[in-house]
Amino acid sequence: MSYTNGLDKPTDYFETKTWSGASGDLNITGLDFQPDWVWIKSRNTTGADHKLVDVVRGSSKSLKSNETEAESTDAEGIQSFNSDGYTLGDNDGNYNRVGRTYVGWNWLASNTTASNTDGSITSTVSANTTSGFSIVSYTGTVSAGATIGHGLGVAPSMIITKNRSLTGGAGNWVVYHKSLGNTKYVLLNLTNAEGSSSGAWNNTTPTSSVFTVGDFDSTNGDEPMIAYCFAEKKGFSKFGSYTGNGNADGTFIYTGFKPAFFLLKNTASSLFWFIHDSVRDPHNEVLKRLPPNANEAEGSGSIPIDFLSNGIKLRTTATTWNESGSKFIYMCFAENPFVTSTGIPTTAR
Repeated sequence: MSYTNGLDKPTDYFETKTWSGASGDLNITGLDFQPDWVWIKSRNTTGADHKLVDVVRGSSKSLKSNETEAESTDAEGIQSFNSDGYTLGDNDGNYNRVGRTYVGWNWLASNTTASNTDGSITSTVSANTTSGFSIVSYTGTVSAGATIGHGLGVAPSMIITKNRSLTGGAGNWVVYHKSLGNTKYVLLNLTNAEGSSSGAWNNTTPTSSVFTVGDFDSTNGDEPMIAYCFAEKKGFSKFGSYTGNGNADGTFIYTGFKPAFFLLKNTASSLFWFIHDSVRDPHNEVLKRLPPNANEAEGSGSIPIDFLSNGIKLRTTATTWNESGSKFIYMCFAENPFVTSTGIPTTAR
């Protein structure tokens, strides 16, 4: 199976970077694109938050995936998005401080924004239809059934929304995933099992032009909102589910590519989310992990999974990854397609 959709080189659209904090401003370089969405976490420090920054809200504006807090302005956070990376300020422990190590997950949208009037609510969108990723800003109406244009041209497989102004319980990160359907949701900032309510997505599946929201403050409050929308693209991204078997010879997850980034959640139990990537673990076993719902330092050891040329093999009985009979959802991006459009196969790790 080969792919002809322009995604032979996934690093043109997604890439992971790691760095060590330094004194003074720090340039993170070497990306194959100018990033539009950057997700940063200190690896060796408990108490350091996940910081999510995008081009639509502006490089100084951040949100924390592990908190319900409103958007903040980080004077020493990301100073600018550059042609092959970004510039970090000095001595903010969440971005750049001597003695700390960091990881940044980086996505390309369109490097620009446009007004979108496809929905009942006008949105501001930075969309990449080739890679299936868009950043969507809108102001909610608290009116169930409101629709928002996402700019992808195909229906999103996963949507992550956050109210930028509200705090407390109403400020949760609400996640739509195609494997859960339009009546259910999970919360990125919490360990909760899946919930069921029309307040999230109005029991309506996203279309090729819009997604629909209910009356949750976290998806449609009378406040500025942000949504990150993802459509599946062969050879580049996969959004699916698997059932754990509780066995050390664990479930195999077919993606059709060698993974670079793997986010998963047990939707049946109150357990952590986790992120793995191929830069922090360039060789199997893949052990290093960070939880989006907590400000913990990086964990490692005794929870092995393997990144293969065409998917992921679980090799653990741990309930967070492989609880018997439980449903897990995941988001995965590619390091290489299994076979390129010119017939070149990827190599195993």
